[in-house]
Order: sequence, then C-alpha cells, then structure tokens
Amino acid sequence: MPTDLDLALTPALEQARMVRDGEVSSTELVELYARRIEALDGRLGSYLTLCLDRALDEARTVRPGDPRPFAGVPISIKDLYDTEGVRTTYGSGAFADHVPAEDEESVRRIRAAGFVVIGKTNTPEFGSVSWTEPRAFHPARNPWDPERTPGGSSGGAAAAVAAGLCPVAQASDGGGSIRIPSSCAACSGSSPHGGA
Repeated sequence: MPTDLDLALTPALEQARMVRDGEVSSTELVELYARRIEALDGRLGSYLTLCLDRALDEARTVRPGDPRPFAGVPISIKDLYDTEGVRTTYGSGAFADHVPAEDEESVRRIRAAGFVVIGKTNTPEFGSVSWTEPRAFHPARNPWDPERTPGGSSGGAAAAVAAGLCPVAQASDGGGSIRIPSSCAACSGSSPHGGA
C-alpha cells in the first residue's frame, strides 16, 4: 500500500484503477484529502467551499468493479461552475450565499463519469484576472511559496493539485486561466508539502 503522500499524488487515472480493482476505496481517498485539506489549506486558501460530508456519502456507494471511468475519484470544481446543493460564489461577495438548484453541464458530466466532488476551488471575482485574490474571500497562495500567487483564474485549482489536496481539478481557460496557474504552481506530480 502506498504512503498517504504517494496516494495523494497518484494520478486520477491510476486512482480510478485502484478503486475499480479494490486496492483502495473511494472513502479512503476522500478521507485522505480531507486530512490534507485540514492540515494545509488554512495557509493556501485553495478552497472556498468544502462538501466533504456529502462526498463521503457518495464515496460509500462506490464498489470495486464500478464501470464508470473515474468511479470514486475525488475532484474539485472551480467556483465559477454551478453545483447542485453546494455554494457557488463565482468569487463574488454578491453571491456569497448562492446555492444552485442544479449542476452546470460540465459538472453533470463529471459526476456521470463517477468523480466525487469534494469542494469548490478559489477563483478571482467572475474569473476576471490572472491572480486569485477575490475581494470578498481569502486569497489563494502558491504552495511552493505562500508569499506568491498561484496565478488565475484557476489559481485555487492549481494550488489544490500542486499541494496534493485533490488528484485532479475541474477548471476553465478563456485566456490562460489554466495555463498560468499550472505554470505558477508547478503542477508536475510532486508536492511542496511532502511531510503533510
């Protein structure tokens, strides 16, 4: 069995195989990321909203042999995308209490593939700039150097992946909004928080 850090940094495709083959359970994965988020995200601010209890409930229903391609694998969703029953702020204080009644189409497809949503990642207000410091919420910080930005607008997503707070993150890119954070946060399969 891999160490917690090894498992946290295992690619989503391999985690899917492990869940399918019964080497690890979806519940174990969600609990692993919950521990890492609790230990590290206070410094990084990669998440705006967590839905870990809901994720655990979903994870408990996943069994070995589940045919969905990513059954039981945790994922984060950028907070620009509606998630049914989970707060979606678009990085704006005007939507601080907004809870959508249904999933946006890409989120529906992500769930249909078997992913388990564990939270919503930080983004600048309406994804409008290339740094992730929404005025209404805490800033996202670079896991390699918390004095620096992880970029934007998918900065929370990149920080979460780089720090091993989720194996994969949904994000969007209209003008570098994935590419900039991926570069700033060095999303490369290693983690600056190996001891956590």
